[in-house]
Amino acid sequence: MNPYRNDGRGLLLLSLLLLAALTAVALLTRPLIPIDETRYVSAAWEMWLRGDFLVPFKNGEPYSHKPPFMFWMFHAGWALFGVTDWWPRLVLPLFSAGALLLAYLLARRLWPQRAGLGGQAALILVSALLWIVFSTSVMFDVMLAFWVLLGMHGILAAADGKRRGFVMLGIAIGMGVLTKGPVILLNLLPVAVLAPWWNPGMRWRRWFGGVVLAVLLGAAIALAWAIPAGMAGGEAYRNAIFWGQTANRMVESFAHRRPFWWYLPLLPLLLFPWFVWPGFWQALAHHRRAGLDRGTRFCLAWMLPVFIAFCFISGKQPHYLVPLFPAFALLAARVLADRPAFRVGVPALLTMGLGVALMLAASGKIAAFNAEAAALPALWPGALLALLALVAWVAGRRGFPPVPNLALLGAATLVLVQLAAKPSIDPLYDIKALALAIGEVQAQGLPVANAARYHAQYQFLGRLQAPLLELHGAELKRWLAEHPEGYAVIYLRDRQKLDAIPARHKQAYRGGAAVLVDARTATRLLPAHIEN
Repeated sequence: MNPYRNDGRGLLLLSLLLLAALTAVALLTRPLIPIDETRYVSAAWEMWLRGDFLVPFKNGEPYSHKPPFMFWMFHAGWALFGVTDWWPRLVLPLFSAGALLLAYLLARRLWPQRAGLGGQAALILVSALLWIVFSTSVMFDVMLAFWVLLGMHGILAAADGKRRGFVMLGIAIGMGVLTKGPVILLNLLPVAVLAPWWNPGMRWRRWFGGVVLAVLLGAAIALAWAIPAGMAGGEAYRNAIFWGQTANRMVESFAHRRPFWWYLPLLPLLLFPWFVWPGFWQALAHHRRAGLDRGTRFCLAWMLPVFIAFCFISGKQPHYLVPLFPAFALLAARVLADRPAFRVGVPALLTMGLGVALMLAASGKIAAFNAEAAALPALWPGALLALLALVAWVAGRRGFPPVPNLALLGAATLVLVQLAAKPSIDPLYDIKALALAIGEVQAQGLPVANAARYHAQYQFLGRLQAPLLELHGAELKRWLAEHPEGYAVIYLRDRQKLDAIPARHKQAYRGGAAVLVDARTATRLLPAHIEN
């Protein structure tokens, strides 16, 4: 009896276990990474500190760039467990687990006669590289993908004649707006508009009327927060959340910063190991010749219009594609069901090459890596990765099911890469000690300035009770002269003379170094200062 068939629950359980293991490894190997992760947790910390759960704050000022739902999730855990570093890092894995379950159930809606596809889809999703990375990062995109999946359930329920489906869609829209803004509409509306293609025979007027009502329900949910928040946050904040941020992001998005094709060469990496596996492409070609069923058309209507839209929007980031990954996983599970291919030679070969590269880096034989890394990795992660790739290749040739085979290989790849990278990541990105040193200075009643653009990266990690002054150029020099008792965080271009600097705290930081020094030392260091 094949354990990977039946209702797919075994593969769903395996996907959840992989997610738990990947989360544990991320907690052990990665700190909160500045600038994004530390900024978002700091915004939640300032709301918590102020007792204001309506308006997010960053360094003492209303923060209009992101809605508050993720911050509220941090607050819920802090209310239960106390203020901890680990809870914000568990919120996204929990939403990722919810997304895996929703993808599993969505496959059962799309292909009710193929019950085992749900587990396959969940396993493909949890092992895709970009999904793994952002499931274990303090970012908004996996949470947004959860609401997109809920909205897709609503769309399918509505297409089957259930009016509650439109209510579910409206809730997903509203919660998506509260998570990351109106971008949820870009992810949900194309598949709703294309419903006559993937679900022919429906009543157009009734359908589109229901979609409009769902959008209005979503807007009402979002406005239930936005209206009181706009009144409480002041005119500038109100203008920003209702118009300014949307308009500015649209201007930036079409500012031609990145070309149309920018995502295409990234797809093999973002969707590794599935995108580079010839078996998937062979199965897709076979399925296309056999004809597209309702579920396949649904996945294409979900995935392709949004991907094309993001290609035209030149303000591109890899994580913008995360809400599309469930569609890819569902499509891959479906096409592989008709034409399974067991051999996994190409992904295994690429993984083995990565393992060899890690071993060369550990032995100091890659000059470019030596110049950038704070410390060389250990030899064993690369060696183990190469060995696991060989095992996956042999297992594929002997007929081991390809989906769990490649899923385990993809998850193992990221685990071992993170273990190998930890000696380099910690010295450059772990800023907790610096944040605590700033907190000690503030506790003595002394002012602290940040000699660069400040992203609030120290607020939460140092449990800071007061904002840092953000000062530049002549303004910074004048402040240092007027506050000889004060301290400043100075960012240096390199770490060559770091040992000679008298500092309250000093460390490597990203591409250079950061030092917490008194006003006199800060004045002397300004010629070596670099904006950060």
